[in-house]
Amino acid sequence: MNLQKVVVPLGGLVLLVLGYRSWGWMGVFGVLGGLMMFLLLHFTRTMQVMRRAADRPIGYVGSAVMLNAKLKPRMTLLHVVAMTRSLGQLQTPPDTQPETYRWRDNGESHVDATFVDGKLVQWTLTRPTPPAEAPVAEAPAVEATAAPEPAPASKA
Repeated sequence: MNLQKVVVPLGGLVLLVLGYRSWGWMGVFGVLGGLMMFLLLHFTRTMQVMRRAADRPIGYVGSAVMLNAKLKPRMTLLHVVAMTRSLGQLQTPPDTQPETYRWRDNGESHVDATFVDGKLVQWTLTRPTPPAEAPVAEAPAVEATAAPEPAPASKA
C-alpha cells in the first residue's frame, strides 16, 4: 500500500486539530485556506503541463538521448511529461500495471519508460542500427615535406 495516500490526509487532519487548539475556529479556517492554496497550486501546475503537452504530437521528444540522460528512478509521470512536453505513447494495454510509454525523436531513437503506480522504475534507450557502411576509397597519399629550417640568428 502506498504510504503517501495515508500520511498526507493524516497530516492535514493533524494541522486542522493544531489550528483549532491554537487559535480556535480562526485557526481551522487558516489551515483550510492553506490546504486549499496547496491544492490549487498543484492543480494549476498539472493543467499547465497538460496544456503544453497538448500542443505537441503524442510520443515525440526533441532528443531521446537527452531524455535518457535526464531520467531518474522514482520520477512521476507528470514530471516526465513536463520534461518532454509531450504525452508518451502508451505501449501496454490501458489500465494495467506496469505502464510503458514511448517517446521517439526524429532520428528514430526512442526511450521506453516503465511506470508502476505513476512512478518511473526503469527505462531503456533504443537507437537505430546504422546502415552498413560502404568501403571508403583511400585518398591519394600526400608526400610529407619537412618544414624549412629556421635561419640562424644574426648577432648585431
